[in-house]
Amino acid sequence: MTGRFGITIPLDGLPLSEQAAVAAELAKAGYTDFWSAEGNGTDGFSPLAIASVAAPGVRLGTAIIPVFTRGPGVMALSAATMAASAPGRFVLGIGTSSDVIVERWNDISFEQPLQRTRDMARFLRKALRGERVDEEFETFKVRGFRNGIVPEVAPPILIAALRPGMLRLAGKEADGAVINWLSADDVLKIAPYVHAGGPDKEIVARIFVAPTTDAAKIREAARRHIAAYLNVPVYRKFHEWLGRTELQPMWDAWDAGDRKGALTAIPDSVVDALVIHGSPEECREHLARYVSNGVTTPVISLWPTEMGPLEAARALAPRD
Repeated sequence: MTGRFGITIPLDGLPLSEQAAVAAELAKAGYTDFWSAEGNGTDGFSPLAIASVAAPGVRLGTAIIPVFTRGPGVMALSAATMAASAPGRFVLGIGTSSDVIVERWNDISFEQPLQRTRDMARFLRKALRGERVDEEFETFKVRGFRNGIVPEVAPPILIAALRPGMLRLAGKEADGAVINWLSADDVLKIAPYVHAGGPDKEIVARIFVAPTTDAAKIREAARRHIAAYLNVPVYRKFHEWLGRTELQPMWDAWDAGDRKGALTAIPDSVVDALVIHGSPEECREHLARYVSNGVTTPVISLWPTEMGPLEAARALAPRD
């Protein structure tokens, strides 16, 4: 592979107090990008702030910050602060997240997700340029807001997308898309929707990677994650749209309350398509397929193996 090669930070299993040193080492190993996420671990901005100082040449991105869990003004403040701290190196990825995170964990209504994402992207374009925003959008209104910090370089905005509506939105309203939980071949179906919005669109893919030859152990762990994620409505609809009919027995068992049956119904072929595993070289070859099919920035999300997280990151680092 050539070009960008990213990794998700912070590395799981290592204290946050050690992440600055980790970031410096990963930069030396050849990673061009560090991307954070925001679920039930760290927030999306703090790990990037740590890395921005420790690895001054690396690009930093959020994949993603939910558009429901921060108000527009707070979102703009956080993004502007990060962009001003790392001029020209920050990419803001936003998205709906899921009804689980938004409604169950944060007690916020998960309504009109596409419209909310569109409105947030439009608001942020103005706010991050330092404009005064006094506008009523479809899903929220902002009265007389102006960012006190205007970044030297306004960050690109990416939108997390799964199905056609959001993919088109990412191409039309943003600088590209953030995608996840998909196979290398699935990228061929997704990329045209994003590129229909114009040239030079970025497609960032968060990809689960486990550098280990213990396939049985990884498949067992991966089945639990696949069952947990792909029964969340937004992800189930995504894979139904992709045509992944081989997951129907899992969905049927899950709907019937048979959790054990749901796990055993997930075929190896689906696990192997969605979670990369094998030797480090085999993993890099599989990642290269994502790039060949249209991903501009692959971002590995390390899966726990017999290797420690830093050792695994070193093993997967890009090769010339």
